[in-house]
Amino acid sequence: MYSTSTKFAGALVLLLVACLSLCCPCSLFAQTTVGTGSIVGTISDPSGAVITGAAITITNVANRQVIDLVTNASGYFNSGALVPGDYKMRVSVKGFSSAEVSLTVLVGNTATANVKLQIGQETQVVEVQDSEVRVNTEQATVQGVLGAKQIQNLPVNGRNFMDLAQLEPGVQVQDGANFTKDGFLAVSIGGRFGESTRIAVDGVDVSDEIWGATTTNIPASAIQEFQLSQSSMDLSTELTTSGAINVTTRSGTNDIHGEAFEFFRDSSLAAALPAPQGLSESFQRSQYGGSLGGPIIKNKIFYFLDGERTQQHLQAPVLVAPPFEQYSGTFSAPFTETNLLARADFQLSRSLRAFYRFGYFENTFVTNEQLGFSVLNSPWWN
Repeated sequence: MYSTSTKFAGALVLLLVACLSLCCPCSLFAQTTVGTGSIVGTISDPSGAVITGAAITITNVANRQVIDLVTNASGYFNSGALVPGDYKMRVSVKGFSSAEVSLTVLVGNTATANVKLQIGQETQVVEVQDSEVRVNTEQATVQGVLGAKQIQNLPVNGRNFMDLAQLEPGVQVQDGANFTKDGFLAVSIGGRFGESTRIAVDGVDVSDEIWGATTTNIPASAIQEFQLSQSSMDLSTELTTSGAINVTTRSGTNDIHGEAFEFFRDSSLAAALPAPQGLSESFQRSQYGGSLGGPIIKNKIFYFLDGERTQQHLQAPVLVAPPFEQYSGTFSAPFTETNLLARADFQLSRSLRAFYRFGYFENTFVTNEQLGFSVLNSPWWN
């Protein structure tokens, strides 16, 4: 009885492994995890024959993290999960000139680097310049990625990071105030409900399962990359049939970098808002903040700090229908928001790293002559 059960269980395991092998091609191992990217490719000689045992060194330009690889019998290599950013890849093998390639790894994307080595001295380095626009053949998904420079230069009203999703076609943003979450936004992809959109920050799911928004906000200036994928059936996005948003936050590097900003809007400096005759709707918003990042120990420990604050003053109208229109008026509806983020990165070894991030988000919205209000306080870490 025991022997029969054991054989039956073993047969089931073998059948399951066989099915997975047939259904999941080799490209499965090139898939990235949430919050990371990867580099894959094939190394070949001038005739196109693959090279086995080629040494590959991948270096992160910002923090000097180094990963060493060797091509397999098919001349193929896979870097595994990499932090989004700029990388230098060096390929060397005896009897061939070394090659160096500059690559940019995007969040949730697999970069392909197929290198053809030339015969020559190993000490001779050939820099590969490849400006060809490539089609991502590793991942069957429709997606778009925004980098830190694009996020910094794009005019986003209110500086809510979820507004960036509107840059992709077929995407609509829903105001969280419609479902009692002031200051939050939900994303509808392809006309579907916002609850079906998965939202992750540095690989951690921050989706609100009830209302469809997020459980917290993050400063827009703290975002390294913002990815939106539509109709993704990737396991990393929990098999959502709608789409997923994948955000990575910035980290410190070997160089100290920082910024400070303030955005100011006032109704006296712009066109008048539509208002009933005899009523004015004064409006003023001030958003200010800054960030600072750098090394604690170069090549080992890095820090990044970011903070933003919003102070908004609005006179909301109260309209009364005729014949009592003389009782129409306005009431004060101030809104304040504080958004803080701190992150520490640790380079434990040449290929092993860890990070700790803490965030704090709080907003206050007062209405109806301060008789009604909403306050949200959301500390989070991972």
